[in-house]
Amino acid sequence: MPELAQGSTLYFQQSDNTSGKATYQLRIVGVSADRLIFETENITAMRYLLVPIFPPHEFQAIYFLERESPEVWRYYSIARTGKDANGLANGHDASTINRAMAFFRYLAGIPTDQEPPAAR
Repeated sequence: MPELAQGSTLYFQQSDNTSGKATYQLRIVGVSADRLIFETENITAMRYLLVPIFPPHEFQAIYFLERESPEVWRYYSIARTGKDANGLANGHDASTINRAMAFFRYLAGIPTDQEPPAAR
């Protein structure tokens, strides 16, 4: 896919029940048959009940997917928030865990509606 070329920048919009609707930038850092590295950053404010919790450019993450063997992929990521994040952003560990598992299940081809949530 040409949009997944190293150095390419894509934009997407996401809407959910914790941070509302926001627009993100996704940049492909590295790509090969055995590895994908990409980073994301909010480019619009993320809100909770209309209250800004992350101003633009205050929520960033980088994701690494690496082939460990022909049938096993390794996934890890790290995220950070800037100093201007609202205190309302704290205390949503279950949501973060479930998002990571949903992402993993999607990439691994595991039906997302047949597994229980990783955290409640």
